[in-house]
Amino acid sequence: MPEDQLPNQRPSYGVKLVRGPFVRLPAHPDAHDDESTFLAWTQDLHARGLRIAADLFAGAGGLSLGLEMSGWRVVVGVDHDPESVETHRHHFGGLALDWDLSDSDKVEEIARLIRAAGVELLAGGPPCQPFSKAGRSKIRHRVREGLRDPYDERRELWRSFLEVVRLATPRAVLMENVPDMALDREMFILRTIVHELEVMGYSVEERVVETSKYGVPQHRQRLILVALANGTSFTWPTEVPSKVSVWNAIGDLPQVEGGWRPEGGASGWARYEEPVTTFQKQMRTGVAPDDAHKVFDHITRPVRDDDVMAFEQMDSTTRYSDLPEELRRYRADIFDDKYKRLDENGLSRTITAHIAKDGYWYIHPRQNRTLTVREAARLQTFPDWFRFAGPPSAAFRQIGNAVPPSLGEQLGAAIARSLDDQRSSTVSSRRLSSMLASWYRTTSVRAFPWLDADTRWQVVAAEMLLDRAAPEQVRYLWPVIARWKLPEDTITFADDLVEIGRWIGRKARATQILAVARWLADHPGALDDDSSSRRVHGINDAIADLAVLAVPTSDEDAAEEPVLITKGVLRVAARFFGEPVDRRNRMTDGRLAVARLIGEYDDARHAHLGLVELAATRCRPADPLCRECPLGGHCKGSKAEQQAEAALF
Repeated sequence: MPEDQLPNQRPSYGVKLVRGPFVRLPAHPDAHDDESTFLAWTQDLHARGLRIAADLFAGAGGLSLGLEMSGWRVVVGVDHDPESVETHRHHFGGLALDWDLSDSDKVEEIARLIRAAGVELLAGGPPCQPFSKAGRSKIRHRVREGLRDPYDERRELWRSFLEVVRLATPRAVLMENVPDMALDREMFILRTIVHELEVMGYSVEERVVETSKYGVPQHRQRLILVALANGTSFTWPTEVPSKVSVWNAIGDLPQVEGGWRPEGGASGWARYEEPVTTFQKQMRTGVAPDDAHKVFDHITRPVRDDDVMAFEQMDSTTRYSDLPEELRRYRADIFDDKYKRLDENGLSRTITAHIAKDGYWYIHPRQNRTLTVREAARLQTFPDWFRFAGPPSAAFRQIGNAVPPSLGEQLGAAIARSLDDQRSSTVSSRRLSSMLASWYRTTSVRAFPWLDADTRWQVVAAEMLLDRAAPEQVRYLWPVIARWKLPEDTITFADDLVEIGRWIGRKARATQILAVARWLADHPGALDDDSSSRRVHGINDAIADLAVLAVPTSDEDAAEEPVLITKGVLRVAARFFGEPVDRRNRMTDGRLAVARLIGEYDDARHAHLGLVELAATRCRPADPLCRECPLGGHCKGSKAEQQAEAALF
């Protein structure tokens, strides 16, 4: 044992830090810094019949590259990361701007430039941060009152993006983001974006896309929103028939040791033989003839000696906690998946910007090292001729933050086709919301009369006791339950509640309601707060959300409006859109479908309650009453029912 090592102390395994190479990239031949020459250049592109686009929050240009591969010319790229801007300026003509779009002056300036250049498609992936309740309330108030968007006060970048759309009025908008941006409890940001784009006159489509279905060799879900002007309908691109595996994507790249660096610095390369698979041939397309047997950026981090030993014991199914204790440097109960060897016959895990900090989630399927820059780029579908400015850590970060070009290419082509086809879009989210809300407000007989309750406790008690009860039981018993507005009232009449429960065969439910009432009596105000209502002992999330939706709080700054994902609501959405969102992807596609039906702002709450009522009374599991449905004229399921009925006569 070394003299400086204490008993029971694990030995430390050091690894030499290898920096660089530091890649510097010259500007594209068509790069511009002067506005007048830039506008003259864009006019020439228009004269040549080319469609032009702009990319905000562009990063290195993954989306820009995909759009150009589909026939668009990206003439503006904006980001606030110097190395990303340098990468974009090298690969694309026009303006590459290092601008902070939380600055209102920059927002107005970029909108003016985009409008002057005649940009037809505005694309981008603005970061979307979570909101405080007060922030949501403030935005709702401003939109309802027709006040100026508060992007210059709140510094939310997605609002900057919308402001550019409002000022520049492009024919098409393409927005990309992580699904978490949309799938929070309220789906506030997405619903607001859709609402504001529809107010501007755009038809809007949104979908959570699994990128592997578009030729990207990794598990990667992205939220895609497309908005087209003048009521034009968007048709999503067709998914590819087969997936690209990790080995299909990178198996042709030469073997290298961890930490290896070629001679020649940024110009150094590894010897390359030839592509084998269709994907590999696509990645080599465009490589200069002189570089046919070279591969650049095929460099990665050095590997510690103990990590080599750990990697040697791993296959694609090995978890970090499976490793011998002496090879674990992190707590296995917390970092159970700290290391991941990629499955060569499957998809890669999502390439994220975290790969710039360590590559333990991305261990090569056959070699005992983490991925190289070029391998990570391949898994994001960047071709081999595409270089990244800065040191390897900056390259990894740019790759992880990028939109896969393959996805961008297919979206760009679909947008161009839709603009050419000029088919009219289906009814807007705003119109659907208005139709549902109007129907709900004018419907006198309710299957769920507690949707019009005065207190949240009435909703909770009725939902727990009378859910799926016979209509005559609801009709006779709701007036009794409605008299117990507070938990204390229910406790006072406990014997009556138990007797009612026994009479309808639900004594156990009545007993449970009493237990909840007693808990609430000891925790006054728990139901009044939207967030704490979901933590009430004995109430599940679905009941709590229904109570919050049916009886909103009087505190507008604290108000929430949860999106309900019940079987009934999902059934309505599935029939309306003609997609099985009630059976698969309920928490993604299902939530998006429901959000599209209820919209945002004025009519949303009543529209949502209308969906609940509609599912119980018209859009029933069997024998739906399509002719009595307020959505019947637009519902794909209703049209199918009517066609089937007509075929019988």
